[in-house]
Amino acid sequence: MTTRAIHVEGLEKTGSPALRASDADRDRIIELLRAAVADGRLDPVEFDERLDAALAARTIDALAPLVTDLIAAPGSDGALTLPLAEPAAELLTINERHGSVRRDGRWTLPSRLALRTAWCDVLLDLTSAVRSAPELVIELRVRGGNVELVLAPGMVVDANELSVRHSLVAISRDAGDNTPETLHVRLAGRMRHGRLESRWQAPRR
Repeated sequence: MTTRAIHVEGLEKTGSPALRASDADRDRIIELLRAAVADGRLDPVEFDERLDAALAARTIDALAPLVTDLIAAPGSDGALTLPLAEPAAELLTINERHGSVRRDGRWTLPSRLALRTAWCDVLLDLTSAVRSAPELVIELRVRGGNVELVLAPGMVVDANELSVRHSLVAISRDAGDNTPETLHVRLAGRMRHGRLESRWQAPRR
């Protein structure tokens, strides 16, 4: 896998212009921050502060300090090698039992998302997600619990390949406002004893 790497030697400045950060660079940093708060390396207040800084960052140099203390390897003499702009994953698998799952904000959509949950509440908010392809396939193996899809106008849902039993499914194909299709969301797999519904976020005025 090819990654972009940056090297930060303390606070030393060079004469070269600062490299501008892309949306993918910011998304990668935010994912690292989310992982750090999930495993207890950042508290919620620190996470919020760094998240705001990451969203406002315009250069790689502004992003790097936000995760230096989270991923720097021992013996690196203060140098940080940070993989950025990682390509979208072909497959993202979410496994959870008796808990909750929430994906929202600017997260990068894979080509396929495998949802493997049992008695969980799942929220997949695609409205601000970074799209890597014109189609997203969500493969469900869901038993119990609720799955909610939050969609933007222009997203079209196809549930013809989804098998349900003892479940409630409330999905409209589209927002009903004749918005041109921008993302095809294909649901496949099976759901048992659960609830699946979708809602469209109203366009901003």
